[in-house]
Amino acid sequence: MQAVLPFPDLTSEIFSISVFGFDFALRWYALAYIAGIVIGWRLVVALMRRERPWPASRPPMRPEQVEELLTWIVLGVILGGRLGFVLFYKPLYYLQAPWEIPILWHGGMAFHGGLLGVMAAVLLFTRKHGIPLLPAADALALATPPGLFFGRIANFINAELWGRPSDLPWAVVFPGEAAQYCPGWDSFPCARHPSQLYEAGLEGLLLGAVLLWLALARGALKTPGRIAGTFFAGYGLARFAVEFVRQPDAQFAGPGNPLGLALHWQGYGLTMGQLLSLPMMALGLGLILVSARRRA
Repeated sequence: MQAVLPFPDLTSEIFSISVFGFDFALRWYALAYIAGIVIGWRLVVALMRRERPWPASRPPMRPEQVEELLTWIVLGVILGGRLGFVLFYKPLYYLQAPWEIPILWHGGMAFHGGLLGVMAAVLLFTRKHGIPLLPAADALALATPPGLFFGRIANFINAELWGRPSDLPWAVVFPGEAAQYCPGWDSFPCARHPSQLYEAGLEGLLLGAVLLWLALARGALKTPGRIAGTFFAGYGLARFAVEFVRQPDAQFAGPGNPLGLALHWQGYGLTMGQLLSLPMMALGLGLILVSARRRA
């Protein structure tokens, strides 16, 4: 019999209460957002209070400006993440039912859309306040991996965004009819790659450790754009790699494309996550090259 790991006894809710007939619940996903935002916020504030790591020993922002920027970023995450999901993953569905776009509690957020929202928010904020863009982007890149880590852990707890079927000893039997629908897979129950944990380790822990090492041990903050470029390239590469074992989006599946690849030819191709990661890697490499020329 195949050696697999059962899904732990977890639910998406931490606790729930009923007040005057209305049910209120604190979910792991909400807690992940809160924890990621708070940790990132405090990290950026701490960086703004230190002068030595920055070019000419001048932090790009005052600590009190970080709180205002945080509001812009939260709006960018929510609006960009939702619109990104609508446009990248289900445009035809929401074209027929546009009134469902604001219904966030039914799920549907895209990281790449949220990233574009944050980039737009940061660009507008820095222009409004005369803040140098690249040093600000470097600070925010350092603050992002904790949120990615907690978000992917929440995806695992929610038993969503799982990987493709696998017979590896650490494959997990996720609950639910969709997770157990594995055409052509002989083993039962169907175990899958815990791709959420792969992403938590790569995008959160490993990438975060590399960025902190560059900033604190290598003085990379003195070269504007280097940290941000490493983040974009590192995240894009990690996401691109994990997509090979992550279950692609079901909405792209169809005759001749059972995997649900967004771009394919004769059974080979790329998922939507991989397609969206390519410009991230290109942008990251571009920023790294620009920072290297400035330093030279």
